[in-house]
Amino acid sequence: MMNRGDKIGIVCCSNGQKREYSRDIEGLAEVLESMGLHPVFSNYIYAREDVFGGTARERAQALMDFYRDDEIEGIFDISGGDIANGILPYLDYGVIADSRKMFWGYSDLTTVINAIYAKTGRPSVLYQVRNLIYDQGERQRRDFANTVMNHGNDLFSIDAHLIQGGKMHGIVAGGNIRCFLKLAGTEYMPDLRDKVLLLESRGGRAPQIETYLCQLEQLGAFRMVSGILLGTFTQMQAETPLLSVEGLVRKFVGKNMPIAVTSQIGHGTGARGIVIGQEITVQTG
Repeated sequence: MMNRGDKIGIVCCSNGQKREYSRDIEGLAEVLESMGLHPVFSNYIYAREDVFGGTARERAQALMDFYRDDEIEGIFDISGGDIANGILPYLDYGVIADSRKMFWGYSDLTTVINAIYAKTGRPSVLYQVRNLIYDQGERQRRDFANTVMNHGNDLFSIDAHLIQGGKMHGIVAGGNIRCFLKLAGTEYMPDLRDKVLLLESRGGRAPQIETYLCQLEQLGAFRMVSGILLGTFTQMQAETPLLSVEGLVRKFVGKNMPIAVTSQIGHGTGARGIVIGQEITVQTG
């Protein structure tokens, strides 16, 4: 919960922003200011060499500086891409565990969000705050303000329905399927026992999604989780509409695993947020 006048940190833990996006970033700052929030940007927002806005250690330090700053009430990552998992060894998980601040990010920030949960038990939000300035910005701004500043829940109100099983309950883990799998075999991978595994993707046709599901199966994920929540799979749904993600998943999990679907979690500009590390229940009726 935040109040008017609060400061929030803005970081890019993954790929640095291109300079041509500076007007969008300035527009985001103006929108946040209009809500009464004061964004404070890290020194590593823009790409300098290739996609790198700073070294992994520098990007991690920028994030930790906001965690340690008592004036910062929340931390929002506006990036995505490929390199966020590089910061994981440089984060101070003791400081994060003791902080009441929530970290927000999406896509490649799936790595950071799940590492925070795995190492500290702290929840984070899978959500891209840049949605406030895109084509569905009016609703996004209304839902964001309702949830972040007015004790509401609109931003997290997800319409999900079961396509298999009668009920799904557990703490949510996961996010972007490609990025989540970067954590496999590391200390940053959450314990998936009894979790609701959220999976979504921007890129990837059916063969790529199939191989990600193969890896999850070989990790034993589908023997541990209590259910699977499927968000949007943007490229696959656009380019291979005759093959469904639900059909691919069913091949791996059989008929007894609860499966739910939602069009409101993913990479679309209308996507809502979901809290990784917090319980969710989906049931029929």
